[in-house]
Amino acid sequence: MQNDNLKSYLNLHLIVFIWGFTAILGALITISADALVWYRMFFAGIFLAIFLAFKKKSFQIPLKSFFKLIFVGLLIALHWILFFKAIHVSNVSITLSVFSLGAFFASLLEPLFYGRKVLWYEVFFGLIIIAGLGLIMKVEINYLDGMLYALASIILGVLFTLMNGKLIADHDPSVISFYEFLAGVGFISIYFVFEQKFTADFFVLTANNWILILILASVCTAYAFTASVKIMQKLTPYTVMLTTNLEPVYGIVLAYFILGGKEKMSFEFYIGALIIVITVILNGVIKHYQKNKIKKKSPALEKQTFTHK
Repeated sequence: MQNDNLKSYLNLHLIVFIWGFTAILGALITISADALVWYRMFFAGIFLAIFLAFKKKSFQIPLKSFFKLIFVGLLIALHWILFFKAIHVSNVSITLSVFSLGAFFASLLEPLFYGRKVLWYEVFFGLIIIAGLGLIMKVEINYLDGMLYALASIILGVLFTLMNGKLIADHDPSVISFYEFLAGVGFISIYFVFEQKFTADFFVLTANNWILILILASVCTAYAFTASVKIMQKLTPYTVMLTTNLEPVYGIVLAYFILGGKEKMSFEFYIGALIIVITVILNGVIKHYQKNKIKKKSPALEKQTFTHK
């Protein structure tokens, strides 16, 4: 069990690194946020369908679960649209720094979803993260619109993460992801039909955009999303959500070297980001010492499950 948990933690950090790179791709792809999410979910769904067929896994799920997955798919689509919109109106660094609030929202909402008590240190760490974010907002107020889009995005992200945490107990992660992507594409397509966005120009993209979208849909979505759902079988939702606070670190560092000037932030911004990193480390230390205590109080917690972006 300990080796399985260690493997899950290492896989989680790889996934978080990929998520950080996702933001870079979002900044490099030169189409609107809603079109980007449509392409992302469309191709990710195709990749997962091929994978499920190759593995000869059943696509069949109960009708009740199907409707739940449709709703979660809508949340995921809105979450990603707001995420890429935030990047387009601000930058990668600002958007990812706001995503650190996910841990605080998870600390408040997870107990409602799983019927456990609120843990004082989860809320405490969440408040520290808010303080770090407050420092960032104070010096980067010109990016307020991007921060608001990112805030709405992370709230939706926490909600669908917690809902997936329950769904994973009864269904294969790949099947869950497939239906959620399918639902997301469906909702966005309906919107595009009413807005008359499905024109010939919609499907005309540059070669660079096609390459980046396919990387985004395969590695950063089909693989990373499904793997993150599977990890929820080993780690608690809050642990996953707090670990994803390293996404800003990975993403900001990558953005600094790949995107250059636009991503160079103030000194106070990096102090705020450092506060977030320290918080993640402290959480890991406390969870190490609290692990046995938590197991005794709620053995079922280890079986509960948690995705992101």
